[in-house]
Parts: sequence; structure tokens; C-alpha cells
Amino acid sequence: MSGELTRKIIHLFSLSIPIGYYYLSYRTTLTILIPLTIIAVFVDYGRFYFTWLNKFFLSLVGPILRPHERDGSRKLISGGSFIFISACFCIIVFPKVIAITAFAILIISDASSALIGRSFGKHHFLDKSLEGTLAFIGTAWIVVAVTPKVNGRWEEYLIGAAAAIIGGIIEASSVTLHADDNFSVPISIGISMWLGYFLFSILSPSSFGQIYNALAG
Repeated sequence: MSGELTRKIIHLFSLSIPIGYYYLSYRTTLTILIPLTIIAVFVDYGRFYFTWLNKFFLSLVGPILRPHERDGSRKLISGGSFIFISACFCIIVFPKVIAITAFAILIISDASSALIGRSFGKHHFLDKSLEGTLAFIGTAWIVVAVTPKVNGRWEEYLIGAAAAIIGGIIEASSVTLHADDNFSVPISIGISMWLGYFLFSILSPSSFGQIYNALAG
């Protein structure tokens, strides 16, 4: 549990990414993130081929690595690298308000899910605990309530709330899906939100079409 707590405390520092993107431009954010991502992936994957790099890597984060991240035969990059990769992906692919919301949910709700699930989880749900998944969804709804919106209409909050539930289910299914939740969660939330905006623009083109156009633009 102490290792997981340390992981999630470090995880929370990644909130600097969506917060920074809120204040910085698209270009400036990627100018900072892309080199950091390249360095992180190089060190993370290169450790399997260079002994000195592996020693350096383990001296920094060894105690908090999970077993599959230590396994040299599988050569899997760690969750930290996936955070950088998914941040770049979200920013490049999704509109700004969606990228910020999806990534903020990952950071806050994933940490909440792990800590609550490990401490109080008693009921099995998919690959995780029901308590942990409910903690994920509950904190994700709080994130949806405070993150930026295009116009602030009630539909935007509904879209975010529904996407949070989908993200919680994806997070709880990460073992079955064989996917790192640092990547699968924000991507699933981002896709769900974008589809939600598109759906409302079709159902209510006169009142919501302009919001979707502003989002897509």
C-alpha cells in the first residue's frame, strides 16, 4: 500500500499538465511535452538494453514499479511514460476543453480509485473493486463540475458525467483489456465526450450546434 500511495502522490503532480494547458497555447504545451515524452520513453525502454540506464532508472523509481514494469523479458514501458504519451495524444487529437477534462479525470480519479479500492474495496467489479470504481466516478463528476466548458450549458455537464462513467468502467477493465489505464482512460473519456457533443449537435442543432462548431473549431 505504501508503494501505491507513493505512486499516486507522484501521479498527482501530473495535474500540472492539464492545468498548464489551460493557461498555455496548444503549440507551447506540445513544445514542452513532446521532448519530455521522448526522453521519458527513451529512458524507460532503453533501460532494458543498457545496464547503466537501468541502474539509473531503478534508483529513481524502482520501489514504486509494478511487477510487469520490472519484467525485463516483457520489455513494457511504465505507467509514467504512458502518462506523457496519453497527454500528447489527448492534446493533439481532442479539443482543448475535452483534453483538459479527460486528463484531469485520469489524474484525480485514478488515484482516488486505487486508494479507496485498496483500503475499502470488498465487492468485486470487473477487474477491480466496486468501491474503487464508485470513487473513480464520484471524483470524476467533481472534476467535470469544475473543468472548463465551451458554453456552460447543462448538456455539457451531462456529457462529462456520462463520459466519466465510461472511463470508470474502462479503468475497472484494464486487466481484461490488457491496456495501461493511463492511456485507455483519458482516450475513452475523450472519445465519449466528443461523441456526446456530436450527438447533442444532431439532436438539438439550433441550440447546441453552435457549441459543437465552437468545440470542433
